[in-house]
Amino acid sequence: MALWNRNTDKTFIVAEIGQNHQGSVATAKQMMQTAKECGADCVKFQRSSLPDKFTASALARPYSGPNSWGSTYGEHKAWLEFSPDQYRDLQRFASEIGIVFTASAMDAASFRELEQDLCVPFIKIGSGDADNVPLLRYAANRPVPLVISTGMQDWDHVRSIYDNFRHRQDVGLLHCVSAYPTPMGDTMLRMIPLYRTHFPELTIGYSGHELGIQVTVASVALGARIVERHFTLDKTWKGTDHQASLDPAEFARMVRCIRTVESHGIAEESLAERLRSVLDEKDFNEQHLQAALKRVQILDRKLLESEKPCHDKLGKSLVYASDLRRGTVLSEADIRVKVSDPSGLSPRRYDSIVGKAVNDSVFMDNPVLEQHF
Repeated sequence: MALWNRNTDKTFIVAEIGQNHQGSVATAKQMMQTAKECGADCVKFQRSSLPDKFTASALARPYSGPNSWGSTYGEHKAWLEFSPDQYRDLQRFASEIGIVFTASAMDAASFRELEQDLCVPFIKIGSGDADNVPLLRYAANRPVPLVISTGMQDWDHVRSIYDNFRHRQDVGLLHCVSAYPTPMGDTMLRMIPLYRTHFPELTIGYSGHELGIQVTVASVALGARIVERHFTLDKTWKGTDHQASLDPAEFARMVRCIRTVESHGIAEESLAERLRSVLDEKDFNEQHLQAALKRVQILDRKLLESEKPCHDKLGKSLVYASDLRRGTVLSEADIRVKVSDPSGLSPRRYDSIVGKAVNDSVFMDNPVLEQHF
């Protein structure tokens, strides 16, 4: 049984450490301990096999600036990536302090490692892989429970994700906007009731990247059963995620308010007033709340302008798995899904590309392009 189904009256709260640990196991453990003390049910990291997630050109591109840990993007990502032994150490530490440990699988190799070697209780598929067709199909037929975020996706694709997983009782589907931080008007909290109506077999939740805690607390009042927020010990630390993360004081206040909301319930018509009474004065902003609660329709779930920087940086493409001669008819083994620089066709095109013949020689890790057919 999925962890979030064990107590249906309690929201499952995830502290997303991600790579906010600065590449330090000691810092990661400090963050895990602090998240536990703040009331989190789970700490989550991000697991990547860099050659499986990125093309060689994407890893080689120069990456300088105040948030860089290396001269290339590959060096930067390698600095922040823990080894399998370090992950096992963190997993043991989580068990010792009594908090759930897991990670997002950022590629298929990492999914297999998390499921088969670390045996985590569930695996997260992030928004960057929500259109990774082969990964979703593989995950749909594995026994491990899943949580899937839906940032940067349109409604039709979210519906297709649901169709792949509706036969299961252990899958969470999170409303998410992949903008760091998310403008309040783009948080679209009323997607949560729409998800609950249209995708009833799945557990609906919210992965928030906005500033502050009130929108995330409001998501629980609207029906989110799983809540995920990025977590940091210090928002001034080096890294792009810290600004949209919650520090320990904020995270603890969020947990306290969520537990109050879930235990008493809030009618939608009295949501603003009830949140005013639950939240500390510094956490309540009615103007921001009303922006987050604007009416939405299913077609409002699309790639937003605020999400385009994330999509441009981390959106994945179809790429070639090996060098292929002109006339080769593509099989599934010939195609991979990676972050590519330059980008190629969307992973959603996977089924339409398999079975086509390339009209020229193509090369490993190069993006699949329309003119190749």
